[in-house]
Amino acid sequence: MQREEFIQQLWLDFVHQHPEIGGLRLWPVDAPAEYLALLTLNHRHHGMDALLPSLEHFGYRVRHRHAMADRGLLVNLLAAPDEGPWLVVAELQLGTLARAPRERLEALVNRASETAHRGPNRLCRGRPWPMPDWATYQALYQAHPLAALLAVNGPRLHHVGYDCQRLGDSLASLDEGLEQAGFAGTDDRHHGLFPVSPLLDYRFYPTGSRRLPFAEGDEHRIETGGLALVQKSVSANQERAVELLLPHHTRCELS
Repeated sequence: MQREEFIQQLWLDFVHQHPEIGGLRLWPVDAPAEYLALLTLNHRHHGMDALLPSLEHFGYRVRHRHAMADRGLLVNLLAAPDEGPWLVVAELQLGTLARAPRERLEALVNRASETAHRGPNRLCRGRPWPMPDWATYQALYQAHPLAALLAVNGPRLHHVGYDCQRLGDSLASLDEGLEQAGFAGTDDRHHGLFPVSPLLDYRFYPTGSRRLPFAEGDEHRIETGGLALVQKSVSANQERAVELLLPHHTRCELS
């Protein structure tokens, strides 16, 4: 698999979950995303140590690492080898969960088939383990919303971020267009997957909740992702917007 195919598979899996995003025509269909935000967990085949060789094969290189103890996350920013989208991989640290929810999530993850862990496309195959029952989802949500999301979604693309400057329009104008298309945005910098730096203007647009069938056959609506718009507050610097995405105080030194 080549990098272009990998990105395409991520996108196809994402718009299958969120067809309303795939149907947007506020910018050209081939407009480049600034970043792709993925959620995974530090469990065997799904942690960054296991994923990194495949991502490096596609030409991605870790540029920054960020630790967010209050969210139980380690976040890696991986630079693309060209002007394509960077990857922002958020890894939930299972050790931050209390014992009971951690064991429930681990038991679910361990039910995945070994074949589901093979190959570089494991981030775009969908959930590799069985769907949890509603009670398990609720218990995990109470412990950590991202643990519950991983239980039903698997390691996957959570949202796509677009840089307004690269789209050739202002955040205000694009926000108005998205509102007319039925998306209700929020400028809460903690609403998405991770907190966002004040160096960027930012809005997150959760997609409509999806009705999902749980293990015992009952169906419930949950929110599983969305899209984000970012715009540099100061345009004089040469960094890409994604390089300013995460708060500076969370940055770790790379060894």
